[in-house]
Amino acid sequence: MHSFRAGLLLLTGLLLAGLLAGCGQKGPLYLPKPQPQASSPESPSSAKP
Repeated sequence: MHSFRAGLLLLTGLLLAGLLAGCGQKGPLYLPKPQPQASSPESPSSAKP
């Protein structure tokens, strides 16, 4: 019975370590602010009627 409890404790510890590790993302988790769209100057169309 002692080895079952030790195995269960080990399994719980490994599961907890895996959950804390997450996906491995480093740095702060946040959504980046949207960048303002740069409007290009309107140029005359090159198509001739």
